[in-house]
Amino acid sequence: MNTGNEDRDLEYYLRLPYRVEVYPEPDGSGYTAAIPDLPGCITCADTMDELAEMIEDAKRTWIECSLEDGLPIPEPSSVDDELVPVPRAIHRRLVERARREKQSVAQLVEAALASAVG
Repeated sequence: MNTGNEDRDLEYYLRLPYRVEVYPEPDGSGYTAAIPDLPGCITCADTMDELAEMIEDAKRTWIECSLEDGLPIPEPSSVDDELVPVPRAIHRRLVERARREKQSVAQLVEAALASAVG
């Protein structure tokens, strides 16, 4: 079966900038991460540090299995807007405040940015 992966190896795919989505668990028990471009590539952890390691392991395993089975591996989808990295300390404070206000981090950031830019 021709999957388009024939000339690409594991290291090629691991270097690609796949988008990772992170969600805090509603009960505060930890975090879930998923890579939307790799269907089913998802993991959970108690802390953000653990989550970072675990999503990389999940991505590696997902890609390895797809290569072994000859399945197509999608490349990262394009993102129209520029993503802005947030330092861990600020992210931690955002998560804590979002929990207190019973909203998602995305809702909190959107409201703060809307307020800041008018």
